[in-house]
Amino acid sequence: MSRRTVLIILSAAVAALVIAGAVVWLNAKSYDDTVAACKKALDSSSTKTHRPSACEGVKQDDYDALLVGWALKHAFDDMPKSDQDMLDYYDDGSINGSIG
Repeated sequence: MSRRTVLIILSAAVAALVIAGAVVWLNAKSYDDTVAACKKALDSSSTKTHRPSACEGVKQDDYDALLVGWALKHAFDDMPKSDQDMLDYYDDGSINGSIG
């Protein structure tokens, strides 16, 4: 083979590798996508040490924040929805002995 043919083949191979690498890199999940998938995967069995598989790439601080957010959201969702005040107040704002 001539030197020119070898250069053309090598150039084509390098170009193909660069294009393939760019396609793989552009299609890779971003960190934000990983965090969003982790947020969707959290459930009542998720703990600080027992992570869902979707959360494996999430940093510990971010995972802790997601876990606390999930717990708070579900704690408020599970509260009774009645708009009844459990304390009785006088019109002046003092408690009328309903505590204790």
